[in-house]
Amino acid sequence: MKHRIAGFDLARAYAIFGMYIVNFNIVFGNYKDSSVAGQLLSLFSGNSSTLFVVLAGLGASLMSKSKQAAPAHEKIQLQTVVGRRGWFLFFLGLALYSWWPADILHFYGTYMHIAALLLFVRKQVYIYVSLAAVTIFHVLLMIIPYESGWDFQTLQYKDFWTISGFLRNTFYNGWNPVFPWLAYFGVGMYLGRLDWTVASTRYRIFGVGFALFAAVLAVQMLAKNQAIDAELMIFLTADYLPPFLPFIVGTLGFALMAISVFAWLGQFIKRSKLLECLAKTGQMTLTHYLSHLTIGMLMLAYLGDRTYAPQPTDQPALSPIFILGFSAGYFIVSCCFSWLWLSKYRYGPLETLMRKIAG
Repeated sequence: MKHRIAGFDLARAYAIFGMYIVNFNIVFGNYKDSSVAGQLLSLFSGNSSTLFVVLAGLGASLMSKSKQAAPAHEKIQLQTVVGRRGWFLFFLGLALYSWWPADILHFYGTYMHIAALLLFVRKQVYIYVSLAAVTIFHVLLMIIPYESGWDFQTLQYKDFWTISGFLRNTFYNGWNPVFPWLAYFGVGMYLGRLDWTVASTRYRIFGVGFALFAAVLAVQMLAKNQAIDAELMIFLTADYLPPFLPFIVGTLGFALMAISVFAWLGQFIKRSKLLECLAKTGQMTLTHYLSHLTIGMLMLAYLGDRTYAPQPTDQPALSPIFILGFSAGYFIVSCCFSWLWLSKYRYGPLETLMRKIAG
């Protein structure tokens, strides 16, 4: 296992753990909980999903890094594989949608189709694409009301299964739409072209991430202590829905810092069984993503004496300590399963299925 890849797998493990916390809390907790434990859970909101998408773009870029000078037929073959995997994830996500309306996989599949067209461009193009995705989203905000299709009381998208609703949800105002979320994927593709074996890359990317994250945090803290327009306050402090520019910049900064730190930790993979186990968990994020939304949700519902439903209910929220403890326990089980499975097989269950179907 190469150190660079190991570091990215560690970041994936962290991202999936964060998604456990966020998704379990959305269904069974109270994301507005102001207690210390509740605030701790809220720290993962947004950051985990955005890190997940940045890492997805990074992984797609790494697939093509060694083939930049390859013959045209080899490039086309790789683009075809990426496209097929995009279709696999797209349809898997749609199949999951009725159970989990906040699914990210069908969006991820859409990003993959766009990525297939961009695998062999200059790395600077990825930054231009990212900037364009953010710009297009904010232009669309002035044209299409963001609440179109949404029932924010139940968090249901009313016309998802219509052509217009599906396109609007996928490209503009769904949970992780192409505009602006393609920006995270594009930045990830840029990162995949860098040389992470040298320390200066890690330091530089961490520095950029810290500057972005700190700038947004400083502006938000300053705004809360000033008498400013209500709409401007919403723009500066919005969390996930809608993903305004400050949210994008702040979460992207966090992702850059996290990836840099885990890339550094990846150097020590051969010295630590714990890091090796976490890296193996990161190699099976697709399997763990699906398992926590099915097995994990049902287990938490049973242990918490609650009923799982894909929309908000009036049942009492579980305590943030209970959710955090269950998330940690489920993650430990995920790590153990990953270690055992990958000691016998090369890829995780769903990862193997994807490769058999899509290449």
